[in-house]
Amino acid sequence: MEYAFLGGPGSGATLRLDYRAFAYAGKFVVGGPGKAALRTPDGSPAVPEWEPDEPLPPTVEASEFDDDVVAAVSFSPDRTDPDCCRLRYVTVHVARRGEGLGPQLVDRTVSLLAADGYDRVKIAVNNPFAYAALSKCGFAYTGEQTGIAELVLERPATEPAAGSDIGDERYRAGLRAFRDGDRDLDPVEREFTASRLGEERE
Repeated sequence: MEYAFLGGPGSGATLRLDYRAFAYAGKFVVGGPGKAALRTPDGSPAVPEWEPDEPLPPTVEASEFDDDVVAAVSFSPDRTDPDCCRLRYVTVHVARRGEGLGPQLVDRTVSLLAADGYDRVKIAVNNPFAYAALSKCGFAYTGEQTGIAELVLERPATEPAAGSDIGDERYRAGLRAFRDGDRDLDPVEREFTASRLGEERE
């Protein structure tokens, strides 16, 4: 896989991702945010052996999708802070999750944003798995949450944030926010969160 910068905010860059393989696929056809991806260098399918669970409707052609993409991210400046950029959506092909591709993509994109002059990068996450993955990329919980129960994470553009290490109290505070939040975690999320907090399984 190679890193591909597709265009900055306002460039009109878009991706057509197969909604059966990528979460948030519809967000990547919007041209406003900047976009970057991990994709095959020769344009070949990123996961040629993958078989979707459902067929496409007759109005959609599989050839319309950018099938050389294995992971993608969109980003745009913070609306209230021009020195901060927000990662809006990070998505990895369903057949390649768990391989560390999301953190690879985020690390490269943060470096690009630092070179573009941003001081800080933020992202909001809605589950403990994404939280753990972003912590590996140097993001730390700010103590803030969005109106839809997402935890806001932040890091300086040029170095990891203090408190992003697993076991750090700031990191554990984010896990507790998921555990004690309004959204009911599913059993896998609960077990993951408890294990990271060193708690006994119920």
